[in-house]
Amino acid sequence: MATVPTTSALPWIRIAEAARHLGETVEIRGWIVHKRSSGKVQFLVVRDGSGIMQCVAGIADVTPAEWETGGRLTQESAVIVRGPLKADARAPGGVELGVRSLELVGGAENYPITPKDHGVDFLTDHRHLWLRSPRQQAILRIRAEIIGAFRDCMQQEGFLLVDAPIFTPAACEGTTTLFETAYFDDKAYLTQSGQLYMEAAAMALGRVYCFGPAFRAEKSKTRRHLIEFWMMEPEWAWATLDDVIALEERLLVYTVGRVLERRAEDLKAVERDTAKLGRVQAPFPRIGYDDAVQMLHDKGMPFEWGSDFGSPDETEISSRYDTPVFVKHYPAAVKAFYMEPHPDDPRLCLSCDCLAPEGYGEIVGGGQRIASLALLERRIDEHGLPHEAFEWYKDLRRYGSVAHSGFGIGVERTLAWIAGLEHVRESIPFPRMLYRLRP
Repeated sequence: MATVPTTSALPWIRIAEAARHLGETVEIRGWIVHKRSSGKVQFLVVRDGSGIMQCVAGIADVTPAEWETGGRLTQESAVIVRGPLKADARAPGGVELGVRSLELVGGAENYPITPKDHGVDFLTDHRHLWLRSPRQQAILRIRAEIIGAFRDCMQQEGFLLVDAPIFTPAACEGTTTLFETAYFDDKAYLTQSGQLYMEAAAMALGRVYCFGPAFRAEKSKTRRHLIEFWMMEPEWAWATLDDVIALEERLLVYTVGRVLERRAEDLKAVERDTAKLGRVQAPFPRIGYDDAVQMLHDKGMPFEWGSDFGSPDETEISSRYDTPVFVKHYPAAVKAFYMEPHPDDPRLCLSCDCLAPEGYGEIVGGGQRIASLALLERRIDEHGLPHEAFEWYKDLRRYGSVAHSGFGIGVERTLAWIAGLEHVRESIPFPRMLYRLRP
């Protein structure tokens, strides 16, 4: 049971700030990672989300009641420790706190995640607690850095954040992988993409992007798939396919560089080989779909022209490069109805996927959108989609249509690649998978 903390006049600081307060007496609020005792000295390792700190309590430095409290502390007990900070190269972070006051705020009896090895199912069942482990904390900090990099890069490129709806009235791509929900007397779907709405916003503002969750009711159990994931989707009026490919390249180089610079300790915590990330420099290779198919055939893989690439195909293609690789000009049949046809080959479209190295597969997908109303209407017919659901979308071609392009980049797959994660389930705080809805 938690208690009300004692009021203190001491400054409450985060552990990450401790080096700036050497010689001061401060207050740290956190949770016990582990402890040990050597007779008349207790060593308490405390975490607060920003870092960990060793706190040393001598039997003469605290009251008998506090000494007894220190002796019965358990893993993940919530505590407040107060005392002076001093430099100590042997301590985590190079700073140690000499305990002068120890307060137990919330006990933690029989904490289920112990230092021993646990199975994936057990850890995922206890995801709400697994997040407290050093590796999972590091992953979440890298995730936050990637999201910050996405947003900052888009702002530097002159793109404005515009929010897209989560409820949509129609299956925008004619897919069956939609979550349907009641919407009063009507029905709606959870969004798979904000792209169509961003096309509308781009015709108003020129350069826009949305960032939010997307939902795919795919019955897939691969290490690359989630039911719910987060995606950033820029749309750019007047831009061609080559324009957005160059933008994707700048975005990825910026993001990887920023994570290397700002999250070095977290990359070390997840045991990432940063030398591989250091090779992510522009320009990235650009190959055509036909060239990629030939690579697979040369390797003896039974791939049929006109199909979309599966995970083994993407792995084989990307394994030849140290950087992400752009694969351009996919068959129109495997892409959405709104893709602009290739001017020299109507079987193909002005599309592009970006494949991450090391077998992580597609992390970005995009292309140039159809600008012609007549062609868009024909494509809607060919895909068997209801025209009435897209009247508003067709208005974008009726009133001042221009060439425009965009892409979507998934946070989780990008994070899995940058952090070197074995499974995408670790890339989001609370994963939603085919057989996973809790916690």
